[in-house]
Amino acid sequence: MSVLIVIPARYASTRYPGKPLVPLTGATGEKRTLVERSWRAACSVQGVDRVVVATDDDRIKDAAEGFGAEVVMTSETCANGTERCAEAHAALGGGYDIVVNLQGDAPLTPHWFVEDLVAGLRAAPGMGLATPVLRCNGETLNSLLADRKAGRVGGTTAVFAEDRSALYFSKEVVPYCGETYGDGENTPVYHHVGVYAYRPDALAAYPDWETGPLESLEGLEQLRFLENGRKVLCVEVEARGREFWELNNPEDVPRLEAMMKKMGHE
Repeated sequence: MSVLIVIPARYASTRYPGKPLVPLTGATGEKRTLVERSWRAACSVQGVDRVVVATDDDRIKDAAEGFGAEVVMTSETCANGTERCAEAHAALGGGYDIVVNLQGDAPLTPHWFVEDLVAGLRAAPGMGLATPVLRCNGETLNSLLADRKAGRVGGTTAVFAEDRSALYFSKEVVPYCGETYGDGENTPVYHHVGVYAYRPDALAAYPDWETGPLESLEGLEQLRFLENGRKVLCVEVEARGREFWELNNPEDVPRLEAMMKKMGHE
């Protein structure tokens, strides 16, 4: 099965304008933009045929081509990364068996998250979409709760059925758990990792669906699949000792830089 990774990168982010071009300092003191670090993460994934950055902004295009990425220009009307991936896949002539949306705000995404995701979708022919989930330890759960308490939108959580089909995704912490957990202790909460793998027919159908009330309220693009009766496969991935976080707010920059230095990211 041929695999395409698309990195959607939008300059006009509501919460953090210009986010793809934010410089992040790694362990060696090297500054690289968020989009470059995300592209490097995509290039480390095994079994991928092509990696492209999809954007509607010339500043991002110039920066991406400057570090060697292939760029696909998409329209300004794309409402989210999934719509941008659909447009990019069509612009490339289609033909890929699986299209991966590696969102440009997750440069710490380990390669095995994506590899396990693709393997999970391949093994589930009845699913049109798959996405990774990572069980939170106490430290991650406390970070999510602290963000919400401070009025920040941090990570997304997921709940799913026994067959691993998603029941819901939320920017609130779900399910509710009243207990206190130690830093290294497993919790019943799953952090949704912002990566998606689509079959081409599901991806092509997505832009034609109306935005539903849940997607509008949560601001989560994957809810459009659930609101249109499509199953979403949640693939549990393992951290293997690695820390993971997305860049959602300016306050996340020092957190990400500290993680990169700890893990030895250049």
